[in-house]
Amino acid sequence: MGQKTSPIGFRTGITLGWQSTWFAPKANYGDFLVEDWKLRDYIDKRFNRQPPYAAVAKVVIARTRNDVNVTLHTARPGMVIGPRGAEVDKLREELEELIDRKINVNVIEIKEPALNAVLIAEAIAGQLRKRASYRRTMKTYCENAMNAGARGVKIICGGRLAGAEIARSETQKLGSIPLQTLDANVDYGIATARTTYGAIGVKVWIYKGKFGEEIVAPTRLGRKPKPKRSSQGRGRATGRPKPKAAGDGPKATTASGKTTSAAPKPKRSSQGRSRATGRPKPKAAGDAPKAKTAPEKTTSAAPKETTPAAPKPEKKEAPDKGGDKTNTEQS
Repeated sequence: MGQKTSPIGFRTGITLGWQSTWFAPKANYGDFLVEDWKLRDYIDKRFNRQPPYAAVAKVVIARTRNDVNVTLHTARPGMVIGPRGAEVDKLREELEELIDRKINVNVIEIKEPALNAVLIAEAIAGQLRKRASYRRTMKTYCENAMNAGARGVKIICGGRLAGAEIARSETQKLGSIPLQTLDANVDYGIATARTTYGAIGVKVWIYKGKFGEEIVAPTRLGRKPKPKRSSQGRGRATGRPKPKAAGDGPKATTASGKTTSAAPKPKRSSQGRSRATGRPKPKAAGDAPKAKTAPEKTTSAAPKETTPAAPKPEKKEAPDKGGDKTNTEQS
């Protein structure tokens, strides 16, 4: 119980193939094994440890009687091939000088780097060298792998995390990782981040499903396709219905089949309620309340007979007293 082993070595020969395919007699087996180690070490230092980083995740070596076929699985094939294959030719010459054998180099592109455990481990180690937050980095790469179609992801970082004096290990896990199921396609990768305060190890497990199943990236949950809006819908910003033009009233059909536009609705008075609060608008200081006048009633009754009014009696002017005195005195 509790004994761990590499998922790749555990499945090699059962559900996974070997990364070196050749046969050798007992006298040459050790020489071939050392040559394979030299080839892998040189390719790793050339493309993964110095710029430009080509992200080479796996090297497969196959030997024939006279040739050695080296296949590189990389996420950036353009960095390995170079302009017009110049980098590949240069790499082949360097490898031939290294082991003194004829070598053929092939390049295969990794279509989904987010599902490759080695590339994810190297990416996390690169972020830790730049003093990035290990929790945020682990969570980000876990979510990226799950969004790419993985069934489960587990990442473990161990060492002096964030420069702590006491080393510890942190684990981030999403989904399921069936390590004991040989039929499960579990990818495994390991990398080391050399920091100023010590080395931090990174381990990544990715469960891709059963062997032979296609990995399908899940669609975004909770987002349904929006229905198409009609041209007479609501405005984007306010959500209110769009105002109609002057002649866009409801049209009525007559008996002859012609369409006539109905009369437009009367406009609201300016002294209505405000749009935002629904309260009546406050009146200005000089706006005194106007007296309501009774509407004039119009009736179609017969006209009433009118009698001429009696003339008013004329008032007689009283004689001036002063004038009478003068008349008497003169007389």
